[in-house]
Amino acid sequence: MRPAFVIVLLLIAMHEIMPLGVQGLGAEALLAFGFLILAAWSVSELTEGIRLPHIVAFLIAGIIFGPYGLGTLSGGALLRLNPVSQLAISLIAFLAGSELRWADLKERGIAIVRIMTAEMMMTFVLVFAFLLLIYPYLPFANELPPAARYVFSLLFASIAVAHSPAATLALLSETGARGPIARGTLSVILISDIAVVILVSIVTAIARMILPTTEAGLSFGDVVWEIGGALLVGAILGLGIAVYLRFVHRELVLFAVMVAFFGGEIARLLHVDALLLLIAAGFLTENLAPGDRGAQLRHAMERSAAPIFVVFFALAGAKIDLPALEALAIFVVPLFLVRMLGIFTGAKIGTRWANAAPEERKYLWMGLVSQAGVALGLATLVADIYPDLGNHLRTMLLALIALNELFGPILFRRALARNGEIQVSRGNQNIALHPPPATDVGAPAAD
Repeated sequence: MRPAFVIVLLLIAMHEIMPLGVQGLGAEALLAFGFLILAAWSVSELTEGIRLPHIVAFLIAGIIFGPYGLGTLSGGALLRLNPVSQLAISLIAFLAGSELRWADLKERGIAIVRIMTAEMMMTFVLVFAFLLLIYPYLPFANELPPAARYVFSLLFASIAVAHSPAATLALLSETGARGPIARGTLSVILISDIAVVILVSIVTAIARMILPTTEAGLSFGDVVWEIGGALLVGAILGLGIAVYLRFVHRELVLFAVMVAFFGGEIARLLHVDALLLLIAAGFLTENLAPGDRGAQLRHAMERSAAPIFVVFFALAGAKIDLPALEALAIFVVPLFLVRMLGIFTGAKIGTRWANAAPEERKYLWMGLVSQAGVALGLATLVADIYPDLGNHLRTMLLALIALNELFGPILFRRALARNGEIQVSRGNQNIALHPPPATDVGAPAAD
């Protein structure tokens, strides 16, 4: 009952205090930030009895208290909290890169790429074909020129293949999961992040040739710089961070937040992809820092990011347009099932191609359903390029992402539990439930 009592008190306090902060924009944003942390965490405590992943509870909290729910948080307050979402995406990207280790890539890189390639290609093809099939029935189809049919389907399918490092990392941290499904899923998702950003850049360039925009299009050199420049600048940043860890190694929590914040700003100023830049920086930091200092920075970043991630997922839920979701449900639910079919089929083909162990063949696909920050960010970028077409695309994507983010962590948790990789806490120790055999993605399957 305590979490429910806390939520009631928070709602009363917000009702009384919010009018005082509306005139001061910074005060309203800070009040909304604090409310989301406490309210979202209280909702997650209420749902612990049904073993709902915390990130799903945070999303539900955002839906309940957002503009389309109880209206506790206004659209203006959510808009002013956008920098929090941007900082969260930067933290996610750096943490994702720091989970990649050169030794693991050398050992299992080919197997991971095979799984990722088969899964992404199958999902892209099925989603693209399904969109072309249902296009005549979409409510906004009559407003768009004929060429927009292919552009919309290409852009949507390229973003639909994205996964969620944030949801994956959050669930692994929450459950303490260790084992082949946890490692294999995380590896595939991290590598696919780079592939998705490159894919969307290429598809966007093709889309601009089919359906030119009013603004100047991207040249081939622009695309090369956006991708290659991000990797180059990220490598330089990672090298600088490794030097700091070697010779200074102080105030790691503050330094971790500064890395994420300035990394995003550097990407914006240099017109390179922020996700790729910070993934590259995290990878170089982890692999060049002496001893375990890279891991120490990663742990400091995780501690500082905890409240930011709570607000990030709650904001994602609050921005879900429930009326639009209801209007598009007849299309989005089949899209959700088609995407899941693509992931299931592609992962099955990929794990066989990679000669993965039986448990990866059986459960790995269940960890690839979630979507969050990367897909949201890419949808926003496309909406900026095509204001009219992009708004329809973003609305449908947000609805699809909402379903993927609600059901994806539940599926992933079930896969981890079935394979005995979830750990229970006893004191200061994490004890695995039914520890799995030490197998990796790409290990020879049993005959």
